[in-house]
Amino acid sequence: MKSLTLYERTHEGLSARDIRQALEHALQDRLPKLKKVLLLPPDYTRFHSYAGPITEMLYNMLKDTCTVDILPALGTHVPVPQSEWESMFGSIPFDRMIVHNWRNDVVQVGEVPAAFLTEVSEGLVNEAVPVEVNKRIFDPSYDLILSIGQVVPHEVVGMANRNKNVLVGCGGSRMINASHMLGAFYGMERIMGRDHTPVRKVFDYAEDNFLMHVPITYILTVTTAPQGNIHVHGLFIGRERARFEEAVALAQQKNLILMDRPIRKAVVLLDGTEFKSTWLGNKAVYRTRMAIMDGGELVVLAPGVDKFGEDKAIDLLIRKYGYKGREYVLDMVKQHEELRNNLSAAAHLIHGSSDDRFKITYCTRHLTREEVEGVGYGYIPYEEAIRRYNPEVLEDGFQIMPDGEEIFYVSNPALGLWAERGKFE
Repeated sequence: MKSLTLYERTHEGLSARDIRQALEHALQDRLPKLKKVLLLPPDYTRFHSYAGPITEMLYNMLKDTCTVDILPALGTHVPVPQSEWESMFGSIPFDRMIVHNWRNDVVQVGEVPAAFLTEVSEGLVNEAVPVEVNKRIFDPSYDLILSIGQVVPHEVVGMANRNKNVLVGCGGSRMINASHMLGAFYGMERIMGRDHTPVRKVFDYAEDNFLMHVPITYILTVTTAPQGNIHVHGLFIGRERARFEEAVALAQQKNLILMDRPIRKAVVLLDGTEFKSTWLGNKAVYRTRMAIMDGGELVVLAPGVDKFGEDKAIDLLIRKYGYKGREYVLDMVKQHEELRNNLSAAAHLIHGSSDDRFKITYCTRHLTREEVEGVGYGYIPYEEAIRRYNPEVLEDGFQIMPDGEEIFYVSNPALGLWAERGKFE
């Protein structure tokens, strides 16, 4: 499959026609020979990646000449319901979806050695990482596997996508646990918005040593979504790492917002159709923590959040241990086997805390005060919160409220990383 890079020609991004023509050009030499193709798009939590329309384009290009299976890269997320499938993937039949089970549908294909982990983590992690991937990815009947997704700042790996889509999105519990805990030990502030992080080095080692015989091609986007309108600023097709590095450079321009002064109070909206758990919604915490001053506050408007974990077992762990800071969680991991066996949950608890630097207040419709305060957050009923912070009238960025209070509003935390300039550089 041909490798290519396509950048926007207008400030509104690439058109659907531009993208379809690029996909056709990349595939043209392979199309007559393909008999069975596997597509690996993200789920609805990455709606603004434009991966949905790209997946639909690919399906319609391929369906009349070969078998096309679709395995959404769920990681630990819940399966895509039909309503979300239709919203994201359009005309693709719902029965083309294969559900990834991160606990039972994987095979171990290798191991990233302990010595490598010691080196890349600067001695913080000294255990090998099992490389577990959905067994379908190793099915030799697939002539081509297309992994589709967005490059954007990420709290675990630094910049999302490329082989993360395969190794975590379609990975097994031990791979997910180990990579998340490695990122948590190393520290989010040292990782987010950067390439060549310890976790990325682990993923690259796994690909170079255990996946190179698999016919994977990466299709990567860099997007923004002002007022909810998706702008695709770049499309990067190819397995070469150079395509990913081009996407990283563009995403650092488009999705990294460096602040000249810190935020005292941030107000972040979690779209009710996209964010239904704190497991996902804590992007509000991850993506703003480097911009909020000590003693400040993060107010999270979360109308759709009705649980803590996407997975029932992890939900119970979050309720039991709460978002109470790095040192507390590390101590609990030492004391309790259930956390040692669910290190991705432990890492999430670390990521979702401010370590007492600033207050986090969740404003929900479906979770009660007792539930929210029980995990360590402040609570305001959603309807009460939006009487003061109405997302229909707020604009992204700094603004002064009628009573003189200054806030910084973020309408979609999934599409950016906000950081005080000095902390990032």
